[in-house]
Amino acid sequence: MVKRYLNQNYEKLRKAARAGGRLFEDPEFPATSSSLYLDGHENSRIEWKRPGEICSEPAIVVEGVEGNDLNQGEVGNCWFVAACACLALHKKLWNHVVPNVSDQEWDADHPEKYAGIFRFRFWRFGEETEVVIDDRLPTVNGQLIYVHSKQKNEFWSPLLEKAYAKLAGSYEALDAGNTADAFVDFSGGVSEFINLETGGYADDEEQRNLLFTNVEKAMSHQAMVSCSIRAEEGKREAQMECGLIRGHAYGITAVRKVVIEHGFFKDKKLKMIRIRNPWGGKEWNGPWSDGSNEWKSVPESEKKKIGLDFEDDGEFWMNFTDFVQVYTHMAVCRLINTSIFSFQKTWHEMKFYGQWGRSSAGGCINNKDTFLRNPQYSFDVREEDEGMAMLTVQQKDRRALKSQGGHSGDNLSIGFHVMKAEENRRYRMHSIHETAATVTYTNARSVFGRFSLRKGRYVVLPSTFDAGQEADFMMRIFTESDSRSRPLVKHAPSPVPCYRACCSRYPRVVVVVDIKGCDGIEKANTFGSGSDSYVIAQCEGKEVETSVQKDTLDPVFNAQMMFYVKRPDRAELVLQVWNKNVTLDSFLGQATVRLEVDAGTKQYTKNLMGRRSKKDEATKGSILFTVKTTTDLRSV
Repeated sequence: MVKRYLNQNYEKLRKAARAGGRLFEDPEFPATSSSLYLDGHENSRIEWKRPGEICSEPAIVVEGVEGNDLNQGEVGNCWFVAACACLALHKKLWNHVVPNVSDQEWDADHPEKYAGIFRFRFWRFGEETEVVIDDRLPTVNGQLIYVHSKQKNEFWSPLLEKAYAKLAGSYEALDAGNTADAFVDFSGGVSEFINLETGGYADDEEQRNLLFTNVEKAMSHQAMVSCSIRAEEGKREAQMECGLIRGHAYGITAVRKVVIEHGFFKDKKLKMIRIRNPWGGKEWNGPWSDGSNEWKSVPESEKKKIGLDFEDDGEFWMNFTDFVQVYTHMAVCRLINTSIFSFQKTWHEMKFYGQWGRSSAGGCINNKDTFLRNPQYSFDVREEDEGMAMLTVQQKDRRALKSQGGHSGDNLSIGFHVMKAEENRRYRMHSIHETAATVTYTNARSVFGRFSLRKGRYVVLPSTFDAGQEADFMMRIFTESDSRSRPLVKHAPSPVPCYRACCSRYPRVVVVVDIKGCDGIEKANTFGSGSDSYVIAQCEGKEVETSVQKDTLDPVFNAQMMFYVKRPDRAELVLQVWNKNVTLDSFLGQATVRLEVDAGTKQYTKNLMGRRSKKDEATKGSILFTVKTTTDLRSV
């Protein structure tokens, strides 16, 4: 389902323009200074012209879409232009952002069909959104002042920029931004930020090779990648001696193992990366720069294979070792495959919309008194041993608020914190649990984390860094198996009805069980030296199962579960230890504890006993666990 931005229907608007014999003029993004500048000030130099007034034979695309087709204009949106250059490398994705090109293209044989209206599609805050624009573009002396193509009569890039500026509120609102945001808006993917300085890639060859392999693999699966060099204080977009620009966004257009001649009868492959400056100039001037002596060692056939040219077009090659020493940051936007009809690795996605409001903007975990007020979402990792989980939080784009001045349009500093939960938790957390994963809070539009987590249930709390900051957000959770994710809204079970409470001497009790492990259990495996054991915890008709610990006589579980007990005066906790078999599992022993009301936390080491008629007979081994009981249902 495609959402129409500002409820503008492309087909109806085009039909109306054709019927009226006039070219479309967009009332929602007029050809005035209000669409150019945040304060709407006048600029007498600028004239809005349609493509047919700028050149003869205008076209959306001329001789194919290329990553080095376009150059940045006057607005400081190198981040957006770099993203466009990467988008141009992915034909399928480009065709989705610029839909039905042939239908929108100028037709010289049927000029009456042209209505001066175009549409583009972006992925905005979890929804595919279609943006309609007219074709009036800002010019000075008949020249486009913003992004433009090398081919004077090619207009896909300035029209795409106009549609994106409309989403932002004005062209000036695009000044300064993050390439990763545009990547996500083009693709609906997830962007991962890589700090090349703190990652140790310059000094650790193994880490560097792994990074190269990961980026190479990602790009082969249609990932879009950008890079930048950290700006020094007060030196934004300052040129370095090596020719590169600090605080400037570059697009990565290729990663290759390039064959070089290496002595007699033997060639060597060098890890190389191709980068593009959206300014269309100011290239790297170090080793492997355009025309440098290093290229003499590369066979002509290899140069042709990688499409090498030495034009002063802003595109250049670097040795990957030099790259990680000079550049400080990368952003990799991956398209996550969630299709069930695929031979590639697929992921299960859960998406939630939430809000940090008056009572739920708790801030990060440093805010001890308010942190747990944040929205909470549970998810399961169901793979034995460990599974991979990818999580991303995106705040609603605030760029359109820039016209209000101050910090209105600035991103909030956001992040998330993941805690290990009880295996069967269904209600909100009211106490800090073991940290399973976290990310660095940053004032980016989205944050991303990829984690290897052991089997079990987890609770993630997305938040702003500071408490009390209100905003809308979107939480996406990707897991290898169905994570059964859901928002945790209720604080505890519903209260016991009054007529039942009056008949009971005891209030409802919450019981938290932490099964540490077993010692010296019976060997049950025919092959191997131990047992494949797990524990079933039973209480008042409910039961929860731990994961399996393989081939050991001293299994460590570290598994927690919780029970809400209605009749604690009668309830028992039973912990049964079983061995996992191919067909029928075998019983290894059990321990039983009579529950107490508000007993706090008690630790037990219990010998394992038989069951049913043999419940008084000891089996091999013991089990170590703790039990916490309390009538305060909102304390855990």
